[in-house]
Amino acid sequence: MKIIRIGTRSSQLAMWQANTVAQQLEHFGHKTEIIKIDSIGDMVLDKPLYELGITGVFTKNLDVALLNDKIDISVNSLKDVPTKMPEGIVQAAVIKRGDFNDVLVLKKDDNFFENPTATIATGSLRRKAQWLHRYPNHNITGLRGNVNTRLQKLEDNDWDGAIFATAGLKRLDILPENHMKLDWMVPAPAQGAVMIAALAKNEEILEICKEINNEETEKCITIERRFLEVLEGGCTAPIGALAVLRNDKIKFKGVLFSPDGKNKIEFFKEVEANNVSDLGEYAAKYILERGGKKLMRQIEEVEKEIQIFSTKTLSVEQIKNLSSDIGVTMSDFITVRNNRLKNTVVKNPLKNVIITSQNAVEALLHNFTKSELNFGNIFCVGRRTKQLIERKIGKVTHFENSAKKLADYLVENLKEKEVTFFCGDIRREDLPNILSENNINVNEVISYQTLLTPKKVEEKYKGILFFSPSGIQSYLQKNTADSKIAFCIGETTANEAKKHFKNVNVSSLSTVESVLKLVNTHFKKI
Repeated sequence: MKIIRIGTRSSQLAMWQANTVAQQLEHFGHKTEIIKIDSIGDMVLDKPLYELGITGVFTKNLDVALLNDKIDISVNSLKDVPTKMPEGIVQAAVIKRGDFNDVLVLKKDDNFFENPTATIATGSLRRKAQWLHRYPNHNITGLRGNVNTRLQKLEDNDWDGAIFATAGLKRLDILPENHMKLDWMVPAPAQGAVMIAALAKNEEILEICKEINNEETEKCITIERRFLEVLEGGCTAPIGALAVLRNDKIKFKGVLFSPDGKNKIEFFKEVEANNVSDLGEYAAKYILERGGKKLMRQIEEVEKEIQIFSTKTLSVEQIKNLSSDIGVTMSDFITVRNNRLKNTVVKNPLKNVIITSQNAVEALLHNFTKSELNFGNIFCVGRRTKQLIERKIGKVTHFENSAKKLADYLVENLKEKEVTFFCGDIRREDLPNILSENNINVNEVISYQTLLTPKKVEEKYKGILFFSPSGIQSYLQKNTADSKIAFCIGETTANEAKKHFKNVNVSSLSTVESVLKLVNTHFKKI
């Protein structure tokens, strides 16, 4: 008879799990052997999990052993297993789930809740976020190591308590009497569940593992892990999920928090057990559509070595231009409101038109159709503005990268002495002044309003990205320049920045990508 080689980590809890699986397999007449294999998650104990920068820190070495035929199956806490398993490895079974709740082990008693603040230990970003959401004045300190090590660290430090998974403490029969059940805290997806992994091609082992598979647990954890997979959280995002099957109905709750616990997006639904279909995916998309996408981007950036702040929201594709060690936080420091323009503005063909921003293009198209915009010559500032005009309005006669350069060009080359300038209510004086001084009549059409939306920015950011002089003015309403570096799109924005910032960097092109390239180059030199 074949001996089933069971791979496991060597911690006391991991050994409990492996022995439990071995006992269940032996109950069905199979022989087993336990092989200990440790992981990076066991070796690096001085950092919280979310600072290790990878998912699967507890399972990678077991996966390698499986693929190299060193073991037949591996046994893991399912909450530690990445949602995307290595090619060739599959979930072969899950045994009956244990207690899925978290628990607070108290140092002394719960009187500290009456104090203005307290210190709670945990290495989990999910637990940290949920605790701070409920108790924002408390302090969180990191806690790593196996269960016994963490209990000893609580004993050796002056913390008020530490958060653990109830299942682990119960399985080792070491749950202290002095504890509080945290039934308000949403557990990690699949918390309390033990999973057996095997090679997809090993049909014999897969059939054997089916004998110990618990279908109720499998149904619930499948929903939870699909929720996690769609949110793309792995171990590094504050995501909680719990599906419970009772009376032929499944109750599912999923949550996403910001790392500081200030923001929370939640989903709850009860469905018939035979009609769960895509419940986990549906819940994740519900959260993503209600601010989850923006929150996930913030989470991805939170642990980067270098932090910068953008005064306008960047697209996912634009963010990809940044070096992997640079994190970016974003917020729009100006918003644009299109004005209502009268039909008489474009009733007659306009011989010479000046457009200096994409906002002016959008404002025109907000009021008129392309066929109504009967322009002779179109002059503009910026390559992106040119591309937008040619895609939505018509051919651009000439463009420059700054308003001053465009004005100088028009003075030298414009035959007619009249232009129509579509602009915002806040704009620099260079272009209209230069043209007027050279006897060119400028008919200004205020196409949109620029509204300043300033916000206080944390001190941790080494650089601030600016995309207009208005963005700088908005930023300075609630912040100071201090020693921060200003990264600017083009000379016009840079000139405004130089009035306030000592260190100003200007992009070679008036594009967002050029600004991000500038950021990469600057921090690479440091």
